[in-house]
Amino acid sequence: MRPPLERRDANRLKTFTRRGLLLGGTQLALLSTLAGRLYFLQVEEANRYKVLSDENRISLRLLAPLRGRLLDRFGVEIAGNRQNFRVELVRDQTKSVARTLDALATLIPIDDAVRARVMQEVKHKRGFVPVIVAENLSWDDFSRINVHIPELPGVQLDVGQTRFYPFGQETAHVTGYVAAVSEGEAGQDPLLELPGFRVGRSGVEKVYDLKLRGKAGDSEVEVNAYGRVVRELSRHDGQPGDDLVLTIDAELQRFAFENLSTENSAATVVLDIMTGDILALASVPSFDPNIFAAGISAANWKDLITNPLHPLTNKAIAGQYPPGSTFKPMVAMAGLETHSITPQETLFCNGTYKLGDHVFHCWRHSGHGHLAMAEAIEQSCDVYFYQLAQRIGIDPLAAMAMRFGFGHPTGIDLPDEHGGLIPTKEWKRKVLHKPWEEGETLVAGIGQGYVSVTPIQLALAAARIANGGYAITPRLLRPRGRFDGTDAGLSAQARHVPPLGVSPASIAEVQLGMQMVTSGSRGTARADQIKEPGFAMAGKTGSSQIARITAHERAVGVRKQDQLPWDERDDALFICYAPIQAPRYALAVVVEHGSEGAYAGVHAHDIMLKCQQLDPARNPNRAQVARDGGGEDGGDSPIPGAAKPTAAL
Repeated sequence: MRPPLERRDANRLKTFTRRGLLLGGTQLALLSTLAGRLYFLQVEEANRYKVLSDENRISLRLLAPLRGRLLDRFGVEIAGNRQNFRVELVRDQTKSVARTLDALATLIPIDDAVRARVMQEVKHKRGFVPVIVAENLSWDDFSRINVHIPELPGVQLDVGQTRFYPFGQETAHVTGYVAAVSEGEAGQDPLLELPGFRVGRSGVEKVYDLKLRGKAGDSEVEVNAYGRVVRELSRHDGQPGDDLVLTIDAELQRFAFENLSTENSAATVVLDIMTGDILALASVPSFDPNIFAAGISAANWKDLITNPLHPLTNKAIAGQYPPGSTFKPMVAMAGLETHSITPQETLFCNGTYKLGDHVFHCWRHSGHGHLAMAEAIEQSCDVYFYQLAQRIGIDPLAAMAMRFGFGHPTGIDLPDEHGGLIPTKEWKRKVLHKPWEEGETLVAGIGQGYVSVTPIQLALAAARIANGGYAITPRLLRPRGRFDGTDAGLSAQARHVPPLGVSPASIAEVQLGMQMVTSGSRGTARADQIKEPGFAMAGKTGSSQIARITAHERAVGVRKQDQLPWDERDDALFICYAPIQAPRYALAVVVEHGSEGAYAGVHAHDIMLKCQQLDPARNPNRAQVARDGGGEDGGDSPIPGAAKPTAAL
């Protein structure tokens, strides 16, 4: 038996051993748990945490694709892109947007309007989406900011692209312009949230916006703890937008615009009578689309929208005017097709025509005497067309006008085209709730009253007369196809363009009258005839009355246009096609308050002459460009000058 002291020591040792084992076991369990957790995190979950780490270190950014270019029919760039140095701000990377803007303002000018815009945008955009503070910076400003970038939290620099229109105002109503994405659009596509991204707002830019946008690329960049880019890890530039070849001839477009720029307000359209290709489309006054691409200021925007001459309106497709005497070929065609008259039958004009108690006057107070149809077109006799319109009636007359493209949009690939108005009995009853008056038919017969048309409709009607009555449609986008001229010389008939259903004899008679307008001894536009051999044109003058003329003024002839305020003068109109023996081009000119049709004829003479002089068939160098892929005779577009004559004139 052990002594008591030994037993106590033994018990104490047992207690210590149990506690040591318990503590050791606990430590071993903890170490085992920790080791297992470390193994789980570093081995089993290594890939997952590597991804999470990379997400903090690596930033994926969308790259805006390069917007497709717009080229003229010979490959001349009329809308492209140029380098754009810009500074952006990311809200999540700065504690105070206001203080960052204050610091940035010491390096570049930032006015109150810019500051207010930035503060507004950072509130509505997600925190990681950059907001443009300034763009189109000079290299000096860009470099200065780059030097101070460590002192500017949230600021980042970017070199992007901005839209550029080398022809400026001259092509503005064709190309249109691009502008910033609105708040309502931004959620539709992540691409639209990119800083500086622009979408088409008017013209071809708007109609073909999706084709021109392209597809976004992406860039993986490594960032530090402050969100600043350390290096780019990978880059995929995405897919640029499509380059689109337009029907426009940039040289003719420039000439037409400059020719009309002497006027306060005017428009012209030139087209190919076989294909419907628009070679020139100009509206005066115009605007510089580059100011929209760079971000238009409030002051510039106010100037544009308050200008009484409406420079933003494309008058060539949206300006609506009474056609005046340019409408008389439609009345003549309707008279022949309804057998209301024959080409040889004469009607008498003594200067007036009485219907009931109302007297309708001819522009020539002394009258024109006995006139057959071609002579009536040549001399633009109002009394002849009063009588003819009365015989036809308004509904058959309206049906013929609509057949040639009036009263509805032409279908040109531009936005905001207006359709004009060709009145009928039913239209008046439904819209004005009144019955049709016979006197209104007479007024419509000389292109006045309710009748209104657009310049492009006038050009289209002239083209359909010139091509023998085939329903071409105006277009601005050239179809894809060969540029080898294999279809040279094909007429509209050979192209399977649908006919309008008008007899060749009726077309020929109207063509004869239009030829006499410029070539006849009494033609109203004989002074505007193109005298160069092989370039002669057929045409029709027109003037539409704006201010009411009193009976006394008409009788004594004291109301002279040049003595009236500009905005009370008559509109001047002219339609034509050329060359006479083998028609290929048609055009229309409208000069607001230009006084008389012959005034518009001066512009038509110059533009039509230039158009024919630029014809690739007359210019070997231009023809070679077309064969090499520029396109004048490409796809389904024949070589100019080879069209089949549509009438013996």
